[in-house]
Amino acid sequence: MSKITFLGAGSTIFAKNVLGDCMMVAAVQGFELALFDIDHERLKDSQQMLDNMKKNLGSSVNIVSYTDRKEALRGAKYVINAIQVGGYSPSTIIDFDIPKKYGLRQTIADTIGIGGIFRSLRTIPVMMNFAKDMEEVCPDAWFLNYTNPMAALTGAMLRYSDIKTIGLCHSVQDCANDLLKGLDMPTENVQWKIAGINHVAWLLEINRNGIDLYPEIKERALEKQKTKHLDMVRYELMNRFGYYVTESSEHNAEYHPYFIKSKYPELVDRFNIPLDEYPRRCINQIEGWQKMREGLVNDQNLTHSRTKEYGSYIIEAMETDQPFKIGGNVLNTGGLISNLPTNACVEVPCLVDASGVTPTYVGDLPEQLAALNRTNINTQLLTIEAAMTGKKEHIYHAAMLDPHTSAELSIDEIVSLCDDLIEAHGNWLPKYI
Repeated sequence: MSKITFLGAGSTIFAKNVLGDCMMVAAVQGFELALFDIDHERLKDSQQMLDNMKKNLGSSVNIVSYTDRKEALRGAKYVINAIQVGGYSPSTIIDFDIPKKYGLRQTIADTIGIGGIFRSLRTIPVMMNFAKDMEEVCPDAWFLNYTNPMAALTGAMLRYSDIKTIGLCHSVQDCANDLLKGLDMPTENVQWKIAGINHVAWLLEINRNGIDLYPEIKERALEKQKTKHLDMVRYELMNRFGYYVTESSEHNAEYHPYFIKSKYPELVDRFNIPLDEYPRRCINQIEGWQKMREGLVNDQNLTHSRTKEYGSYIIEAMETDQPFKIGGNVLNTGGLISNLPTNACVEVPCLVDASGVTPTYVGDLPEQLAALNRTNINTQLLTIEAAMTGKKEHIYHAAMLDPHTSAELSIDEIVSLCDDLIEAHGNWLPKYI
């Protein structure tokens, strides 16, 4: 029996989406869906929910929960990763509260920035343990990573393990449609091309029936910027650098040094930046889950419609040899994006079929876009270096090179902040020398 293992299966709603999608794929019928989570109560919830959904979808998958990770992985053909190390409490709280004492404000803190650095440092060791187990019990499996920080975690897996890994994020497939909808433009018959790095990939081309849509997009965006809306940072970046970026404005506000500045506090209001957005979401999700749980977990009539998440489409393409195009996070081997470092993790169009994942060659990005990407890549590479060498100096390097952190704090403050975060995280981090 073929097997799909879901690590972090206690993420019940995400498990519903990705594994519910898999239940609807003919080529996956008869597979085992192996669920693993360190939170056994949430694991039990997910099992019950998926059992109900399986019955109503008429699927023949076999759903099995495991409390032993290696056994959950044993013999897997595909492994889906959706873990969060440290959770909201204590780790997210630490990631926000300690930088705030230094006057360093954040919005999401899960990609780069000081919060993204420490989320990577908590998570890379866990994922290296996954890789070690997989090399022993399912060495040929594909590892589908959904966990942030996407570029750092996927890059570490690709560079320091033998596991076939692809990083997946829904910001690529939503980008063009969301942009057009936000500007009251039709979305039919649109062709687009996106490449860059995760969360800072660029809409390089967008046209309808061969006609470039960017002139109209930019004209409408300038007009929309005259009143407050939810995408003001991305419109400003497009106005200044010429291209629209894949991930949301609340994310991109902290990826660049231009928007969250203690010297210019008025920018937060001008660009409608939701400081401390992620902790608010976490609190709302925790409260919302308590209200939602009974109806979702115990709903005997629960069903599902296939989502746009890439996971099931990748598995279907590999099982059937019917090609499918995705935006995937892969190592920049051979210079897929030729003006970015070859050891960086990049997000490029990829073809998926029975032979696996084949990334496409993009060539040079416009130089200003490559330059913006490199400022984020610097921090990602140094974060990986810190995680893999255990040297504290590389944590400092990563933070000193982070665009937002270095624009706000002195070198001494950055070092002190890192030391405070290392101490506060305690056993959630390995010991650094």
